[in-house]
Parts: sequence; structure tokens; C-alpha cells
Amino acid sequence: MTFKNRRPGTPLARQGYATLAATAVALAASAHAHAQEARTGAATDTRQALPTVTVSGDAGETATGPVTGFVAKRGSTATKTDTPLIETPQAISVVTRDQIEAQGALTLRETTNYTAGVVSSYFDSRVDSFKTRGGDATQYLDGLQRTYGTYNASRPDPFMLERVELLRGPSSVLYGQGGIGGVLNLVSKRPQAETQREVQLQLGSNSRKQIAADFTGSLDPESKWMYRLVAVNRNSGTQVDHVPDDRIAIAPSLTWRPNADTSLTLQASYQKDKSGSLIGFFPWQGTLLPSLYGRIPTSTFTGEPGFDRFDTRSTSLGYLFSHRINDTWTVRQNLRSTESKVWYNTSYTSFAANRLTGRPARPVFNADQRTIERDLSSDINGGKMLLLDNQAEAHFKTGEVEHTLLLGADFQRNTTSKLSGRGRAGALDVYAPVYGNYTAPTSFTRAPEVVQKQAGLYVQDQVKYGRWIGLLGLRHDKATTDTEGRPAAAADDKATTKRAGLVYLADGGWAPYLSYAESFLPLGGVDTSNNPFKPQRGKQWEAGVKWEPAGQRTSFLAALYDLRDTNRKTTDPTNPLNSVQLGEVHVKGLELEYKGSIARDWDWTASYAYTDARVSKSNGADLGKRISGVPKHTASAWVTKRFSIGGLHGFSAGGGVRYLGKSYDGMDNNPVPAVTLFDAMFAWDNGPLRLALNVANLTDKVQITTCLARGDCFYGQRRTLTASATYRF
Repeated sequence: MTFKNRRPGTPLARQGYATLAATAVALAASAHAHAQEARTGAATDTRQALPTVTVSGDAGETATGPVTGFVAKRGSTATKTDTPLIETPQAISVVTRDQIEAQGALTLRETTNYTAGVVSSYFDSRVDSFKTRGGDATQYLDGLQRTYGTYNASRPDPFMLERVELLRGPSSVLYGQGGIGGVLNLVSKRPQAETQREVQLQLGSNSRKQIAADFTGSLDPESKWMYRLVAVNRNSGTQVDHVPDDRIAIAPSLTWRPNADTSLTLQASYQKDKSGSLIGFFPWQGTLLPSLYGRIPTSTFTGEPGFDRFDTRSTSLGYLFSHRINDTWTVRQNLRSTESKVWYNTSYTSFAANRLTGRPARPVFNADQRTIERDLSSDINGGKMLLLDNQAEAHFKTGEVEHTLLLGADFQRNTTSKLSGRGRAGALDVYAPVYGNYTAPTSFTRAPEVVQKQAGLYVQDQVKYGRWIGLLGLRHDKATTDTEGRPAAAADDKATTKRAGLVYLADGGWAPYLSYAESFLPLGGVDTSNNPFKPQRGKQWEAGVKWEPAGQRTSFLAALYDLRDTNRKTTDPTNPLNSVQLGEVHVKGLELEYKGSIARDWDWTASYAYTDARVSKSNGADLGKRISGVPKHTASAWVTKRFSIGGLHGFSAGGGVRYLGKSYDGMDNNPVPAVTLFDAMFAWDNGPLRLALNVANLTDKVQITTCLARGDCFYGQRRTLTASATYRF
């Protein structure tokens, strides 16, 4: 049996590290002597010679490990077990490390640019936000929730990730509280037995300078101890004047595997960012609508140099533990504790009304058609998270029926804090800014601390009978929210959610499926009668087909879905100061995604999504209106080709096109026009060195990503060039 060598430029770890490099190099060098070599050989039978079989790069693939090319065959996000994607009765997409690298994604938002139905409407330095199926996708890291609260955490760096998985639609049976958008699960790079070391340098647009490294390997000949050290150090500007994008991040991890049945991985991370606000909250005029002096420049900074900041600091500690008790039972426990702090100073386009001048309660130009009024705030936001997930997985048979039973109990405790101050900022000419006219806050107010707790019990059974695979899941949650000093604002929610699915493994690699899933999202607060609001409830039906032809690195997904999000708050017709829970959003759509990797020559991904997301029940003017920032049509395609020039091997070129259809502001007004964007890549990868040039938004299209009914619009990413040099040793 012959194992195919890994394609040049796709090692188990590929990107790197900046700080503490000398220590890491010494550690990696000492482990190098114990690296495991790739196995190559031929298998024969003494009774009958067998033909040589070439095993593709997915041999030994796991749900969290490295993948060669763009096509992953296994995942864990949809089931919390290591399951073939084709056996999962729900739409799930995986963005592999190879795809992230080929497309040159610099932010988490960019990793999903070519994923069906995912829209990131805000080009933002504060958060990476995603909409899918008309709702927000909740972010997880290694199966545990990554953030809670608003503007109180660091943004993840794609460089630290092995893959990104998107589970679409309601997903509360496994993950507890969450909306209808689904789960975006980030899988971190973990220790590997094979020694892989690399250092990467990057230069790019907006004076980007970055050094990074990634070292992994075994510390002993039997690979009982394995390490990984990934880090990034960046100094950069952005397309908006006076807004930096600086980062220091380091993530060490250590795996102890005393035998084949037991594994413990210790994880730690530290990240410190220095940035600001890329979003100017510009008025409709000068962005979407004409203005006397033309379009507001995309580089315009509405803040105050020296005052504005969005600086974050976060630390986390945790572990991933697994132990196989016997041939039937395996137990797992995952834990992470995170503490973060954000210093957020900003001056931004005002939303305050002025009756004397007739100024509406939205961003507008002053009478001179050049200046905008500004509000100013200074906040210190804090967040603490403690997350624990206990699992017991059993494999057994009842007659001819195979079972993968999962029993789980998880818990989380989230604490948010806030210290706020308000000041004044003078009017600003957005076409020729002059800064310095502001008064910083002199007094600060401490907001009540909010503590949210959630405990959940869940059970799931994956049943296999012949070619039929069924999935049944049930969960019960208790979620409480307590606000310091405000007992009337306490929330105590209980919810039971269900999930069911059926897959048929047909000939030719086809797998049609049908599924049902639910979600719940606590709202907190009470109405004017002091009755607590019920959680929002999501319910989805989905039917689709997956295709994975045997012996090929290709996959296809087609999904039709119909989902409703109920118990949404809407205006009380008898009392404008009250809300009633009669609101509903109805979303229906189609998603298509096709990925492939052929030997060492081609990688590709193509997708299309139709999303019809509207308010189906409401007492307000939004009844029947489209959800803001959700295009009805989106499509994308990317292709990478490898080739030789004059006998010199290792060249590759790639290109992509992204189409985002027309979207609206939430009231079916201010239509944002459709836009087509192009991306490109050229690289040379031969031996230990990889040189690459990536260009996002190749034609430098000025894109308006979304406009909101409240009065503001947002710009997208301008042309961005990034040159990288990676050395592996």
C-alpha cells in the first residue's frame, strides 16, 4: 500500500510566530530528532499478490486535524462526534487550512467569503459578525462558546486556526442558547506528532508588517508528549486614516497521550490588539445617495486621533480531555476560562435629534452639506467566561442497528461589566477633516454587572441500519440572567429543544437527507406588567442531498430549508412603551456548494444561495419587510491551478469572484445595489520556501455593504495586497 506524499506547501502546520521565537526554535530543534517519518511501502499477501493501492490525502483524517486541499470529509460541529459529513443530516461547510492560506484570509470575516449563504455586512475592526439564513451565527472555539456580550473581546486571528466549520440553522440541541443563524465553530491548531516548523513574514497594503510562526512536534520518541506554539506579531494601518491594526498573539498547547485510549491537551492563549473603529456611521447622503460634494472618501476618520481607540486584551486557559474506557464507552471533558478587557473610545456621527434646527434622529449633513455632528463616548468593557462540557459517547449494536450514543452536560457562567463616560465632539468636515475639537469625558458611570448562567443536559443517538442513518437529539436548558442591583430585571428561562434527521446512503456517493431542528434565545427583561419575556424560539425543516463520489476529493451540497423565529418582541398596539411577543421572522431558501481537489493540480469551491428572510408577524411597520443586510442572491467561485514554468515546479495561481445581490435597510427602503468583487493569488511553493501574493477586491470596487433604516451606511473592504514569505524547516 502506497501513501501519497503531502502536496508541497501543505504541512500539518503552516503559519507562524513572532514573539519568543528563540525559545520556540530551541524547543522545536530538540524535538526534531524524534519526529515520525511518513510511511511508504507496499502491502502483499503471501497467498495472492494484491495490486498497489494509492491512498488519498484523507487517510487517517479526523474531525479536527489537518486536511490536504479544500475538501474535508469529516467534522464534529454538527454532532460533537467525529462523523463523516455525508452522514450528517444538516448543511455544514468546512473551510480548511489550505483554503484559508490559498485565499489569503487576513480576518475571520474573510475565511467565509466563499461559503454559501454567509454574509458579513460590516467591515469592522471591533468584531467579526456573520449572517446566515437571516440570523446571526454564534461563534464557538473548539466546541465552546467564544464570546458573550458586546465589544468586550478580541477578534480571532485566522493564522491560529486549523479550520472553520459552519453549521447552518438552529443548533440548540447541542449548544444551548443561540439564534436561527447557526454555529460558526473555529478549530484551533493542535499539537501534531510529526515535526513541522515554519516562520512567515508578511508585507501588505496600509503599511502591514507581520511576522508569525508555528512549531509543532513530539517531545519523545513514542509521541506521548507533543507540543505546539503559534504566535503572531503585527504592526499595521487600515484603509481608514488614524486606525491601526496591531496585534500580539501567542497560543501554546501541550498534548499528553500516554496510550491510544487517553489524551489530554492543555491550551493557553494571550492576545493584545491595538485598533480603532473602521465604521464611520456615515449618513445615507454621500454614501448611498448623492450629495453636493460627492461620495464621502472611504478613508475618512470620524473620530479623534489620540483619543479614539479599540484596544483589547484577552487571556484564556483550558483543556481538552478524552479517555476510552472500553470498546463501548469514551468520556470527554472540555473546559476553558477566558478573561477579556476592551478600552473603547470613539467619536462618531450623531443620531441625536435637534428640534430647533429640524435635525432628525439619524446621521445627516449640516446645512453646509459637508459637516456632520458627532457624539463621543469612552467605555471600558469587561468579560469573563467559564465553560465546561462533559460528554460520554457509546458505540454499540441492538441487533443489526448500530448506535453512536452521546450523553452530555454542559455549563457556562458569563460576566459582563462596563464603565462609561460621555463627552462632546465638534462638527467634522468629512471631506477635509480638521481634528482636535472635542472634550473628553471627565466622569464615568459604572454599569451594573450582569451574570448569565446556563446549564444544559443533552442526549443524541446516531443510528445506522444498512444504508439508513438516523439522528435523534433532545436537550433541556436552564438559563438565568442577574443584573446587579436590579432584581426586577432578572430572567429565569427554561427550554427543551429537539432535533431529528434521516440520511440515505445511495449508490454513487449520493446521500439525500431530511432534518428538523430547534433553537432558543433568552431575551431577558420584563414587560410593563412585570412579566418576563419568553425566549425566542427557532424551528427549521431542511431537505437536501450530499454527494461524495468514492475515491475522489470532491463534495457537493444542495439544501432547501424553511425556518421560523418566533416570540420576537414587537410594539404593543395598546401601549407604545410596552412590547409584546407576537413577532416572527420567516426564512426560506436554497444553498448550493461544490468543492474539489484533484491531485496536485486543482482546488476549487463554488457556491450559490437564495435567501428570502422577511418579518412575517409584527405590529410595526416592518411587517412583511426584508431583514436588513441579507441579499436574496449571493454566489461565489474560486479556482487554484498549479503548474510549472520552464521546468521550474511549484507555481500556482488562483482567482475568485464574489457576487452579493441587492439588500435593504429593514424597511424595504434604501436598496444597496448588487456588487461583484474579484480576488486573486499567485504563489511559488518549492521545497521549504513559499512566496505568495494575494489581492482582495482586485478592481478596488467601492462597496457599500449595508444601509440601515436608522440612517447610516457602511463601506466594505477596498483593494488589499498582501505579500508573504513562508520558510519551513
